[in-house]
Formats: sequence, C-alpha cells, structure tokens
Amino acid sequence: MMELVIVSPVRTLYSGDAEEVSLPGTIGRFTVLPGHAPLISSLEEGDITYTSLGRRTTLAVKRGCVRILNDRIEACVETAGNPVAGNTAAGQGKEQR
Repeated sequence: MMELVIVSPVRTLYSGDAEEVSLPGTIGRFTVLPGHAPLISSLEEGDITYTSLGRRTTLAVKRGCVRILNDRIEACVETAGNPVAGNTAAGQGKEQR
C-alpha cells in the first residue's frame, strides 16, 4: 500500500492510501506500484487514476508535478474537473455526471 496526496493551489483533492496510481507524465503515461523507485516528473494534461480499496477514481488534470519517494506519492496539480469514482470490482469505468 502507498500513501497518495493530490493537492491543487486551492485545496487537497485526495489524501489516503492507494494500491496503484497512473499518471500523465510529460514524456508518457506511467503507473506507480508499491516499491517504485524514487522519481520526480512533470505532468501534462490527462487523467490521474488511482485505486484504493478496489475502487478506481479518475481526476482530470491540466498540468502539474509529482514526487515519488518511499511509497509516498505527492502530486501538485491544476485540475480540469472533479474526481470521478467507479467500482472496477464490478467492471465499471468512469461514471457519467
């Protein structure tokens, strides 16, 4: 299990555990699993997707940066929308708003 913190200039968007995190890196999308090597990356427009307790959540971002160190992921982003949760255990993707 990893600790994930996603913040915007206005507020904390998520702070909690995550089993898997996928991020839109500037040179390509990448996925972080427990035990990932230390990394700092810029983020481009796309989706941050994370799984916690079997539930997948997607957050659209415009840009940002991320630091990964000792199973802690810290992302500072400018958001393009609100998090959208879906239950992947039931085979659902993004929910419609």
